[in-house]
Amino acid sequence: MERRSRDEKMGGGGPGPRGGPPGRPLPPPPPLPQSRGPPPPPPRRFEPVDREKTCPLLLRVFTKIGGHHNQEDFAVRGKEPKDEVQIYTWKDATLRELTDLEMTIIVCQVKEIAPAARRRNAKLSFAFVYPDKGGRFVLKQAGMTHAYGNMGRRLDDSKSLNELKFQIGDYLDVAVL
Repeated sequence: MERRSRDEKMGGGGPGPRGGPPGRPLPPPPPLPQSRGPPPPPPRRFEPVDREKTCPLLLRVFTKIGGHHNQEDFAVRGKEPKDEVQIYTWKDATLRELTDLEMTIIVCQVKEIAPAARRRNAKLSFAFVYPDKGGRFVLKQAGMTHAYGNMGRRLDDSKSLNELKFQIGDYLDVAVL
């Protein structure tokens, strides 16, 4: 009776489809193709604006206690809500910067909103108001901050207008909650 090695019994020894000398390991299999496609691009980081050389933009801000204005409040051009404050700022301004600026304006100028905004747990909710392709105004939630920064930082504090896809000409609607 002839003795054969394990490789020969399995068809692995000598020349043949598996080839190679007996006892040699098989080459690794080829890598499987990626079925998910290329990885997504990294999130875009916007370059900070040189505020010494760049002209600021006019931001029309509308403030209301308890919630945002309705879309219908902006429907007629020239008849926007009366509680407007105009701020000059840059597209790299963060919601925290706008909150601090807004709080100063509210406390100094907008007397009917001041008591609600002075509460230690007051929050400011930001929304962009802009016309859609049909010309109707849309209200899009942008973020929320605490009126006073000492109530704990939120993720939205560091978001800039640019990152939130603000476009020059959009209004900013601020709800004091």
